Amino acid sequence: MVESISTAELANRQDTDEDFALLDTRPEESFESWHITGARNFPFGPDESLSEDGAAEVESMLDGNDEILTICAKGISSAHFVDELEAHGFENVKVVTGGMEEWSEVYDRVPIETDGDVEIVQIQRRAKGCLGYLVGSDGEAAAIDVSRHTDEFREAADDRGYEITHVFDTHVHADHISGGRTLADGLGVPYHLSERARKRGVEYEYDALDRNEVVRVGNADIKAVPTPGHTSEITSYLVNDEAVITGDTLFVDSIGRTELEFGDEGAAEGAKMQYDSLHKVLMSDPDSVVVLPGHVTVTEDGRFAHGNPGEPIRSTVGDLRRNLDVLQLDEDAFVSRLSDDVPEKPPNYETVIAINRGKDEPEGEDEATELELGPNRCSAS
Repeated sequence: MVESISTAELANRQDTDEDFALLDTRPEESFESWHITGARNFPFGPDESLSEDGAAEVESMLDGNDEILTICAKGISSAHFVDELEAHGFENVKVVTGGMEEWSEVYDRVPIETDGDVEIVQIQRRAKGCLGYLVGSDGEAAAIDVSRHTDEFREAADDRGYEITHVFDTHVHADHISGGRTLADGLGVPYHLSERARKRGVEYEYDALDRNEVVRVGNADIKAVPTPGHTSEITSYLVNDEAVITGDTLFVDSIGRTELEFGDEGAAEGAKMQYDSLHKVLMSDPDSVVVLPGHVTVTEDGRFAHGNPGEPIRSTVGDLRRNLDVLQLDEDAFVSRLSDDVPEKPPNYETVIAINRGKDEPEGEDEATELELGPNRCSAS
């Protein structure tokens, strides 16, 4: 029987710098577009046989490591690869259960230090770089930008003794399926979006938030601050005037792209809104306000472009105002930057948007997983 290791165990072993060789059997194109840090590509199908030359090539890829882990999309061809490796005398070989599909469901829960009595937990989706939040105070909590793996947010609240009383989304997401409505419906609590989400074509009922409306959660005031640009309805959430959850408006090393809603031809229109949202709204906050983004960029080789998994992904208004290059541009240069060189779009983004607007539903868990595979591509750079 093939020995296995879970994706959670793999993440832990990565974090503790344990020695092993990780061989990815997916086709080269799939590997190059997105893979786990440190993985080596050895394309191998579920019906292939490993030749002596192939075994020698594997030996050359081990870099002296005694343990081999194999991974593919779902754990099928990589499990077969284990059998073939063992038949050629390789020992201590394990398959990563569920492959890259399960790797996309690995999370880290990271406390964010604050000066007040509000507790903020950043819930990081390691493979995609999606960042959600739990804001807790006095036994109550708000869940913000919840992924479809809602148990991560429930368990984070339970572990800290909070009851989730409100659920928020910053906007209609394009790179992942929101679990906000599912979580709110399951708990029987309000689900909040901007009042402008109706104009975006959202078809389900939700608790609409007006500009500067405040929702009280325990001793935390969560203020709705519209910051359009990435989308027309995107709203940042200011927590007790000490932290702002910015969704895809402002990241720690970039800003959100503007053409996913407005189209390539309308990217400049979105960029003008984005410029005002950044300079007239977010950058008008005190320097000390902590900026908590909705994503961190994940590179093709699975690394965080800023920071590391399990560490806080955060900045401050002051640091970003001084150091983020795109914030140093005047309006014309800013608009050109966002509209002249549009990056590759997220896979399946139109279908994901339709699901998050309530116009469509995935046909089961398998399709939902397929729609979300790969890192987020929400940044303008």
